[in-house]
Amino acid sequence: MASQDWLDKDFYRTLGVSKDADDAELKKVYRKLARKYHPDSNPGDAAAEAKFKEISEAYSVLSDTEQRSEYDQIRAMGAGGARFTSGGQGGQGFEDVFGGMFGGGHGGRNTQYTFQQGGGYDDLFNMFGGAPRGPQKGRDVNASTTIDFETAVSGDTVTLQTSTGNVKVKIPAGVSNGQKIRLRGKGEQGPAGTPAGDLLLTVTVRKHPVFERDGQNLKLKLPVTFTEATLGATVEVPTLGGDTVKLKVQPGTPSGRVLRVKGRGVKTSKGTGDLLAEIQVAVPSHLSDEAREALEAFQQVEPQENPRADLLSRARA
Repeated sequence: MASQDWLDKDFYRTLGVSKDADDAELKKVYRKLARKYHPDSNPGDAAAEAKFKEISEAYSVLSDTEQRSEYDQIRAMGAGGARFTSGGQGGQGFEDVFGGMFGGGHGGRNTQYTFQQGGGYDDLFNMFGGAPRGPQKGRDVNASTTIDFETAVSGDTVTLQTSTGNVKVKIPAGVSNGQKIRLRGKGEQGPAGTPAGDLLLTVTVRKHPVFERDGQNLKLKLPVTFTEATLGATVEVPTLGGDTVKLKVQPGTPSGRVLRVKGRGVKTSKGTGDLLAEIQVAVPSHLSDEAREALEAFQQVEPQENPRADLLSRARA
């Protein structure tokens, strides 16, 4: 709830943060300032005590989503009603908050701030951290697993050994290398029966000797002979899992051209990808005398085209 003097107070300037500062930045800055100006660290220093009250008031408002929104609106409109009072009826004043927290009187400049055993800065930070927190859950546990390529594509259930014991984990189809999976309630058990933390699993996927991932598509390099690429052919292409499909190579297909096999990629809840086969024209490393003579005869009659003409032209440009 807003104080009647919110119009005159720039809480963002008091904390030294921008108006779009998030909760983490607010808390970090406040803790630093609280340690610096807390009365326990500056006994008898009235200026430090006043500064401590200013930054605490600023943080208590800006760390509360509703109060921060109302504060921003009031500051933007240039008007607003009184909400915080100094111990008056209908609400607890800001001084009353400190008096109740630290054992001081209701309001006034001479309020004394003391901590009982077990208190300290953490009590202060928790008090001004926003709404009351629920039960603290157990700690999160980090784990990692390495799976083969096919398991990553199709999904499976694996058993992991963690610090909390054996845990069965369902690997979703289409998981990618380096992906992190959060398993709720699979971390350490919280104190006194409070909820368990989470298991944060990092997945490493082994490389496949043939296939690569490209989003939901699978890719491979498909070797074809010179005559298959030149004259055209129907060739067998492997798919993940072992079976093969037939793929037609059109006459005059060059190296680097990508042919697509529909629906033979990675299947996920978002859909199914394709298999992309990149043509690689294989050049024979050994020729028989007969093959060499035939190739030399072909050289005499092949089209007189320079395949590097365009490359040279673009290089000069």
